[in-house]
Amino acid sequence: MRFLAPVLVLAAWLVPAATAYAGDNGEGLWGETDDKVVTFFSLGVVVFFTVFVIVASWIQGALDRRKQARKAVELRKRVGW
Repeated sequence: MRFLAPVLVLAAWLVPAATAYAGDNGEGLWGETDDKVVTFFSLGVVVFFTVFVIVASWIQGALDRRKQARKAVELRKRVGW
């Protein structure tokens, strides 16, 4: 019940806000939203996530190489090579 009360208060507070934003004949912050705007926004989302995955994988690979190098140094210290 402690979790449910704030959620219900937030929902009750946001319902009038949604109708206020819908009162401008369907125009959002960008202005009139047509097919071209939606297409370019969707393309931007796809490109962003593609670049994000590539960069995050590159960073993870670099960090993994550093980790393996550090492990190899510790192993050489223990073995004595």
